[in-house]
Amino acid sequence: MSQRVLVLGCGYLGRRVAVAWHRRGDCVHAMTRSSARAESFRRQGLEPVVGDVTDPASLVDLPTVDVVLFAVGRDRERTSQTMREVSLDGLRHVIDVMQGRCGRFLFVSSTGVYGQSDGEWVDEESACDPARENGRVLVEAESEVRDRLGNRASLLRLAGLYGPDRLISRRDTLRSATPLAGDPRAWLNLIHVDDAAAAVIACGDRDDRERTWLACDDRPVRREEFFGKLAELFEAPPPTFDVTRAGSRIDGIGKRCCNRRLRRDLGLLLEFPSIDEGLPAAVAATPETPQT
Repeated sequence: MSQRVLVLGCGYLGRRVAVAWHRRGDCVHAMTRSSARAESFRRQGLEPVVGDVTDPASLVDLPTVDVVLFAVGRDRERTSQTMREVSLDGLRHVIDVMQGRCGRFLFVSSTGVYGQSDGEWVDEESACDPARENGRVLVEAESEVRDRLGNRASLLRLAGLYGPDRLISRRDTLRSATPLAGDPRAWLNLIHVDDAAAAVIACGDRDDRERTWLACDDRPVRREEFFGKLAELFEAPPPTFDVTRAGSRIDGIGKRCCNRRLRRDLGLLLEFPSIDEGLPAAVAATPETPQT
């Protein structure tokens, strides 16, 4: 049975989800700030909506749907906006309008809500006490979703996304033998963007009430393993690390995320269960020169 969905945040992840929903026969409304991008959506069979989550007046005509996906991230080109303005204030504006217009609400959060930094394992029940501002904003946003939408809400805490077109800058750094900043022993928690999209779709199809899902692949990897594998695939020298430079974006060696609930309860079979499968596929799909 087809459903009506609204995707807010048609970026690297959201656009894949929107297209996948459309291909299976759902009616997909996709919001963008750009009229030109709206036309691109229309050519793909999507129903474009022009609006901006930070502008409440632009949201008043959002459609009534079965499922809302909020996957909005801060646009790095709009440097004047903070994550709090987009991911918390913008979320509140959307809920104000959609509270009576949707059956389910899916909120894309991040494993940045966890503050553990000594290599501890974390899952959906682990304490969320992040040291970084972005993580604190997401903890507040998750509470907003739970408090205002109750059992209509599901939260997806995504690990770091990788996939096609997300590795170009790393390729150039590795090929130039530039030392990588940070601790090579630090843990990385990752998920291929196609598996993340599949997790969103599976979550949208479930009737679990007020559920939280941690979406990552089957095993965390240390930075030295990840970049070593990536260097091999790019035919670059083995990576070196400069631990005196802060660049890993974490304190300590980070946490290790467990996807047991995703696999056991959601029943998701990952196409790329680890970087062993995901990195070769991502590199193969990454052009030698950036696409314009």
